[in-house]
Amino acid sequence: MTQVESDRQRLHELGYAQELNRKLGWFSNFAVSFSIISILAGGLTSFWIGMFAGGPIVITLGWIIVGFFVMVVGMSMGEIVSTYPTAGALYYWSARLARSNGARWAWYTAWFNLLGQIGVIASVDYALSVFTAYFINLFTPFETTAGNIFWIFLIYLVAHGLLNTFGVNLVKILSDISVWWHVIGVVIFFIILLIVPDNREGFAFVGEFRNTTGWTSAIYAFFLGFLLAQYTITGFDASAHVSEETVGAATEAPKAIVRSIYVSAIAALVLNVAMIQATPAGQWDTIAGGFLTAAPELFLQSVGSALAKLLLFIAIVAQFFCGMAAVTANSRMIFAFARDGGLPGSKLWAKINTKTRTPTTSLWLGVVLSAILGTTSLYQNEGYSVAFFAMTAICVVGLYIAYAIPIYLRLTKTDFEVGPWHLGKWSRLAGWTSIVWVVFISLLFFAPIFPLPSFSEEQEAFINTFNWSGPLVVIFTIVIWAWWHLSAKRTFTGPKAQENVAALEQAVGEA
Repeated sequence: MTQVESDRQRLHELGYAQELNRKLGWFSNFAVSFSIISILAGGLTSFWIGMFAGGPIVITLGWIIVGFFVMVVGMSMGEIVSTYPTAGALYYWSARLARSNGARWAWYTAWFNLLGQIGVIASVDYALSVFTAYFINLFTPFETTAGNIFWIFLIYLVAHGLLNTFGVNLVKILSDISVWWHVIGVVIFFIILLIVPDNREGFAFVGEFRNTTGWTSAIYAFFLGFLLAQYTITGFDASAHVSEETVGAATEAPKAIVRSIYVSAIAALVLNVAMIQATPAGQWDTIAGGFLTAAPELFLQSVGSALAKLLLFIAIVAQFFCGMAAVTANSRMIFAFARDGGLPGSKLWAKINTKTRTPTTSLWLGVVLSAILGTTSLYQNEGYSVAFFAMTAICVVGLYIAYAIPIYLRLTKTDFEVGPWHLGKWSRLAGWTSIVWVVFISLLFFAPIFPLPSFSEEQEAFINTFNWSGPLVVIFTIVIWAWWHLSAKRTFTGPKAQENVAALEQAVGEA
């Protein structure tokens, strides 16, 4: 029996037909998660957070500390995907691992996973649009209004939808290219930032602590600085969502999750240290005031216009790859959830394009939902988009809650049968460490970065400073809770085994 035949048989045992094209190797599976993490996206677009909260030393330590704990989370997830390599991933795991009420656990997991993924797409493509507007301005005057940036955002969303529509082969090629683009890109960044600047802070600056948030507590500011690394190392569940398209998924998907985390953390550490030491002397706080454009401004002031254009171009292409991979992962999750009847209009979203063997309708649903979330970016205040920070927070909290639920259920399932990739005696320690970390970072993403002014005296300033991610996640939770109790618990029964898998496979062609 070949590996592909073995993978198909395992998928049948899990209740599903091989409808998607199983053509991804280990490198392509890794490439999808690595591209979504994208250190040249989150590591640059959220650099301003670290600049304000803790400064150089916190940015540096953040990649080490956050990278370690996120890898523990990834390892705990890898153990589960090894047993259940399906496109539904997180919500499927919750249904199978729950001792009771599996459908309810699956429902909450799926919706938090969907919330997080939509937040990833919207935040990545929005930040990409801001960087693109800055890049255009280096060549010709361009009015960077919220409206103009939003139009660029929509163009990128449509482009990512179209690329994914053409099929898994194109996405596979571009994802593979993305890995090398990121790796070589970081090397280029490091060399240029190491050699060119002549009026720099230098490597001694890497150890400095800077708190310009306005908060008096250094400890609070120190932890806030973790948000840079935590936002970046997100979305690695993508390797699980494309497991039905991966050869040897039971071992390659978990390996890809873990590999994407530690490779990203190491590369991001190198990148950000290079940026810190290259900062023009005495300009750290001023550059931080650019918020989303802090990193581009650092490049411009440290290496000049010509090289700044090169670095920005590398970053923009990397961010484009990131958005494309995020749409890929989201479409597989929506397809799987719809396949099990979890969405309104599930029959439509579960359709497979027989020519490309991709879930075309589900990927465009994800694009539309991301566009709707992106409309919140139309409200801005002096460069700091409270909406963008809310989008980043929502995507991280949503995804990590969805990560934590099946990890918790796996800890409570005494008869869990491990797959070929597992943690052995370290499983429970890793699992509980993951749960504690998720609770910690969720609270951190709900915390305000800047002190809140008095609402009664400065209402507009309060609105522009308040962290809206907490209330939005609470509202979302109430909505899906009410939906479950009023309707879904009578219609959604969790993952459903497909009938006559042979006929389904024949309908979409041989895998």
